[in-house]
Amino acid sequence: MSFAPFDWIDSEARGRAAAGLVRTLRPRGAEPEPLDLASNDYLGLTRHPEVIAAAADAAHRWGAGATGSRLVTGSTTLHARLERELAAFCGFEAALVLSSGYAANLAALTALTGRGSLIASDAGNHASIVDGCRLSRAETTVVPHAAPEAFEKVLRAHDGRALAVTDSVFSVDGDAAPLPALAEACRSANAALLVDDAHGLGVLGEGGRGALAGARLAGGDGIVATLTLSKSLGSQGGAVLGPARVIDHLINTARTFIFDTGLAPAAAGGALGALGVLRREPERAARAREVATSLHGRLTAAGLTAVRPDAAVVSVRAPSADAAVRWAADCRAAGMAVGCFRPPSVPDGVSRLRLTARADLTEEQITTAVATVLATAPRQADARVS
Repeated sequence: MSFAPFDWIDSEARGRAAAGLVRTLRPRGAEPEPLDLASNDYLGLTRHPEVIAAAADAAHRWGAGATGSRLVTGSTTLHARLERELAAFCGFEAALVLSSGYAANLAALTALTGRGSLIASDAGNHASIVDGCRLSRAETTVVPHAAPEAFEKVLRAHDGRALAVTDSVFSVDGDAAPLPALAEACRSANAALLVDDAHGLGVLGEGGRGALAGARLAGGDGIVATLTLSKSLGSQGGAVLGPARVIDHLINTARTFIFDTGLAPAAAGGALGALGVLRREPERAARAREVATSLHGRLTAAGLTAVRPDAAVVSVRAPSADAAVRWAADCRAAGMAVGCFRPPSVPDGVSRLRLTARADLTEEQITTAVATVLATAPRQADARVS
């Protein structure tokens, strides 16, 4: 009698192949891509000499790994300094560094809610927020995208602890959440507001201090932010920022903090190095936005469908999942890396190319990028979205 408990995997694999949704790993070499519009290195700091030197120095001083969880041996004076500097830069009372932005969202959502509480979550939120909602055991209501009135209605209908959660900048289309209106909706319902500022830090706000700073909401009593160190800061890791009592609560209750190995010292050092560069060169934030606007304007003028960017994500629609994969592959063959988003990564089921507008792109590189996207574009096009 045969025993094949994983035969169902073959059936699922065939279904993915038929739908054009097969994903494969493509290891990159140590040399940078000829033209990189796929990574989240918004400020061009991952290979900045000062950031690399800070990461290397931290590894030499503290070793390659954190050696344990933050509550055992995984906290160094470097982690404490990074938390102080992140909080001060972004305008919050305190911060807590975790091993990833994903872990930060899980920590905040599970520790600040629970059975009997309510989470109102934007329909366009990142998968880490979706998973945090599921793990929280709170009642979760998915609210229409970027609809403050709908958030307020849901929050007011709940009798008890409530929290609204949203991305600051949505990773698929690059549009920004209406943060002032969402904050007002939360105030009127006596609810907390949690904002994932992964794509806002380094790009939005004065000198890249983030979307909440830009909306003059940073540091508010009912406001908590999560962010990642792996995008604008060119390193790795995540953080939760908010009132000191919220951070103390997470230290004592957040499972993805308590039971996870701490962030490697090199990553903490690299993030600190990037913060130093950003403080000294705040114009990088405005340049990333300028590049995004230029890419959008040129691509839509040529007839492609691209959502108007609010930060540094430029999303270009593709007619199908297969077409998006071929388009990204053709761009790669032409010497340019771009992102490719397909279901289930896209909530509306419309596949896209995602271009990263990096602050260090030259005008010549922008022109080359636009020409490459246009030369490789599928013939079938959608209606314009602007």
